[in-house]
Amino acid sequence: MQPFVDVSKHTSNRTVFRYLIPFGIIAFCVLAYFLSTQFDRVPPILKRGMQPSDFPQLIIGLIIILSVWLIFRDNDKTPKRMTKVVHLTMGLLVGFLIIADIDLFLGLGLFATMLTILWGERRAWAIILVGLFVPFSVFFLFDSIFEVRFPRGLLTNIWYG
Repeated sequence: MQPFVDVSKHTSNRTVFRYLIPFGIIAFCVLAYFLSTQFDRVPPILKRGMQPSDFPQLIIGLIIILSVWLIFRDNDKTPKRMTKVVHLTMGLLVGFLIIADIDLFLGLGLFATMLTILWGERRAWAIILVGLFVPFSVFFLFDSIFEVRFPRGLLTNIWYG
């Protein structure tokens, strides 16, 4: 075990990866955008809401913008080690994926509630607001405005009949 490490060896690799990773993400996004243009188009008479390619293209655009921001941001410091909260958050995400198979909005509500508690919120009204308002807002935004139907589940079967 060496008590002292030559930092100059690691600095050049960090500089290369600092630019290589965002450009790799952008290249992947360009490919994904091209693939999203290959989706079938809905005839105008049947069009209700967004076209199949619209939402993926919006997300791809957001990822590209964030990748460009990552290139220009000035942060050469080594990140801190992940804390216990980060690991528990990743565990909650895995739990969300499992519960989402039963019902997407049940999983979303439980995930939002537990994440709020995990991140330190103790006011009951705020926890309930995040646990109930967020999933219902997402559901009604996509169902009513974007006219996107969600997969059937325990709660969505009640709404869709």
